[in-house]
Amino acid sequence: MRKTISNFLNLHIGEENPTIVLENVTSNVSFRGANLWILACAILIASVGLNVNSTAVIIGAMLISPLMGPIVGAGFALATFNFSLLKKSMKNLLIATVVSLTVSSLYFYLSPFKDIQSELLARTSPNIYDVLIAFFGGIVGAVSITRIEKGNPIPGVAIATALMPPLCTAGFGIATGNWSFVAGAFYLYTINCFFICISTFLIIKFLKYQAVETTNKAFEKRIRYGISILIIVMIVPSCYLAYNLLNQKKYNQNVENFIDNEFSKKGYTVIYKKVDYNSNPKLIELVFLSTKFDSTEIKNFNSSLQDFGIKNTNLVIKQNTSDIKKEILSEINLQKTNITEKDLQVNELKNELNIYKMDNPELVKEVKILFPEVQEMAIGKLQNYITADSTSLETAFIYQSETKIDEKKLKAWLANRLKTSNIILFNTTKDTSKKKK
Repeated sequence: MRKTISNFLNLHIGEENPTIVLENVTSNVSFRGANLWILACAILIASVGLNVNSTAVIIGAMLISPLMGPIVGAGFALATFNFSLLKKSMKNLLIATVVSLTVSSLYFYLSPFKDIQSELLARTSPNIYDVLIAFFGGIVGAVSITRIEKGNPIPGVAIATALMPPLCTAGFGIATGNWSFVAGAFYLYTINCFFICISTFLIIKFLKYQAVETTNKAFEKRIRYGISILIIVMIVPSCYLAYNLLNQKKYNQNVENFIDNEFSKKGYTVIYKKVDYNSNPKLIELVFLSTKFDSTEIKNFNSSLQDFGIKNTNLVIKQNTSDIKKEILSEINLQKTNITEKDLQVNELKNELNIYKMDNPELVKEVKILFPEVQEMAIGKLQNYITADSTSLETAFIYQSETKIDEKKLKAWLANRLKTSNIILFNTTKDTSKKKK
């Protein structure tokens, strides 16, 4: 039984000759001639996809991108102590990165469309899931290159690990001077490179590929020491990175639980939320629809943060109207995405409703003073469906009055006050009395 399970999970079954694997890895590392042209075209396609917010175009660009080559080569070189391959891989990865940033920056600089689309925003905030995707995607890629039958995992790995979109997003940041985009996107690109490299290293070590030997034992020893130090330098920050991203994910979940339990479930509507995990102390900013809290309540909310596992955090509830408007507008400008068809329909309906809506509290006050007999009133606009155009709108004034009112005078005053001759009066009290009869 144990032997059956062992054979079932045996990675050596269907394994390619290590010499051929090394030749394939080495040939895919170089960025010269055709590979460089393919990379530049792939970068341009990915940039266009990000610019027009097309997921399909971005996926197409990732499929033809040769960026995985030098990263896998670096992981292979680390596992086999192949110093020359490592040097070549790192050099070509640097060339590919510089070329990608240059091409994407140039494209976005020349492009007339510089709106921040959702596909661009998605590449500026890496999380723990990006680490997991890069790591397991790298394992699939490393296993695939060691097989006789390559199959179709490599294209899937290229799509899943998404090396190109972060580079293009960084290029967008450089072209527009948005350095927070550059930092976030390049951070994601670094995560992907690190963990693909580490997973390749682990698979090649697991398969026990023979390390490179040299005639100069002292030089070989120095190379081994150097590469071992480099492996530690890569693994330690990678582990810290994964740990930090995991903590950030947990922190955000705790914040959501806190807001849900302390506010949402109690009927308070949160219209704006901002969480700054990287500040010291960490910061949570909230804005509510209409609720106002006093200083004691805000202090109690800050104290209850500990109950939800939220430490070293300051809760700020903004209640100054002008500050709230500035915060929301700046957030909208930062995270502006393209207007969807649904947004257009909503705006169209709002504009249509505004044609019929009349909100004039001053008019109501004046009516109360000039015509005290009026008890209840409502005012709005009605569409004349015979002519069916906006100029045929009539102003309807509906009121209740138990005593007789001079409707001629009221109508003349409303026409003068509202600058329109299309005034219709409805006395609902009269209608009610008729119904009673």
